[in-house]
Amino acid sequence: MTVTIVLDFDGTIALGAGPLEAFARAVSTAVDDAGFVIRAMDAVAAFERGESEARDGYDVINTLAQQQGATADVLEGAYQSSRALLGSEHAMIGPPAGLADFLSRIRVDARVVLATNAPGAGIRPVLERWRVADLFNEMHFTVGKPTGLFPLIRAAAADGPVLSVGDIFEFDLAPAAELGAATALVGATAQRSTATVTMRGRTIADLYGDIEAWTAHAASSSPASTTLTERHDPHA
Repeated sequence: MTVTIVLDFDGTIALGAGPLEAFARAVSTAVDDAGFVIRAMDAVAAFERGESEARDGYDVINTLAQQQGATADVLEGAYQSSRALLGSEHAMIGPPAGLADFLSRIRVDARVVLATNAPGAGIRPVLERWRVADLFNEMHFTVGKPTGLFPLIRAAAADGPVLSVGDIFEFDLAPAAELGAATALVGATAQRSTATVTMRGRTIADLYGDIEAWTAHAASSSPASTTLTERHDPHA
């Protein structure tokens, strides 16, 4: 039996508004609207404060851009150009505190998998700079969540218990929950979401202890006996 922890990237193990601001700048250039960046980042800040029902910051900016007449092709081009800047001074991000130590600890009992909708070109160098790239057993990019997450979760679940961690319930967790896996919701929507999850916290760092406890329990139990009891982080 193998326990698997599936981690999302943006908003889960990569924190910071740098990539969103880079995306907003690219959209601003594409639609020739110098004021778009300020409006977009104000809207992102409102989302972070719980004043929006958007999925995440990218959803916030996409919606605003579409209202400005941006097409799907324009948005995709802006997104791809912004991802090329990932981790640079033009799209700064950072890991949650203690990420490397956390990954090292859970690797004792679990296979650690990265699964993200983002392209891999900008992510691998970032993970290498954070000295965590070697702590992942597998990395999957441009997954196509939510649909593309099903085969990854299904394959992992065939080997043992699975916990999926992410900041968008519909994309990162709903497929896992449907397949009977445990789920951890983090990020701006964690506190206000009414979705049933195994655990939740403002950041994954708030859940390190819970995830480690779940992993240790799952590693010593049969899949059928793993308890999926929802836990609320007091600091969320």
